[in-house]
Amino acid sequence: MPNERRVNAHPRSDITSPRVIRPMRQLFRQGLIAVLALTTPVFAVLYWMTVRLDSWPIVLAVHLAVLALTAVVIVGYLGACISVSPDGIDERGFFGHTRSARIEQIGSILVLEIYRDSALDTQPQLFVCDHDGQLLIRMRGMFWSRADMDVVIDQLDAPVNVSDSTFTMSDLRRTRPELLYWFEHLPRLSALSVRARA
Repeated sequence: MPNERRVNAHPRSDITSPRVIRPMRQLFRQGLIAVLALTTPVFAVLYWMTVRLDSWPIVLAVHLAVLALTAVVIVGYLGACISVSPDGIDERGFFGHTRSARIEQIGSILVLEIYRDSALDTQPQLFVCDHDGQLLIRMRGMFWSRADMDVVIDQLDAPVNVSDSTFTMSDLRRTRPELLYWFEHLPRLSALSVRARA
């Protein structure tokens, strides 16, 4: 990857207890407010229109289903975390999936600034890779702060490569496709997922 420089990893920490980091709470608050702002007026109108027709129980059932789905997403978001120590890194994802990498498996840590889709600003992304350059754990700036990424760098005794350039998703699809999630290999599907989060 061009314009990439290797920096020394920070000295290995003497603290062996894992550091647990969680996704940014600000994003959680914004998402919850957006869901309430979108669904409350819609269901208020639907209740008002159906209460006289005695079909409001259908609206109630749909409303309860939306609330249940929202609760599942909330529980998933609040449960997501990364636990890191000098021995390795464990990730619990938003939907309960887990990934682990022991320090022996980790070959390098790559830090890139990547342009967000349809935006002019960039976000940092951290990639923990194995000795063959394959992705083990990924931290996207949408969910994790740069300070969180620094915690991972500080705890893991692995070479850290920081690129001086900024990249687009197209650049990564072309040069480092192994770092991307499956849906990011499909530009249209990736754009739809970004619009759904916006």
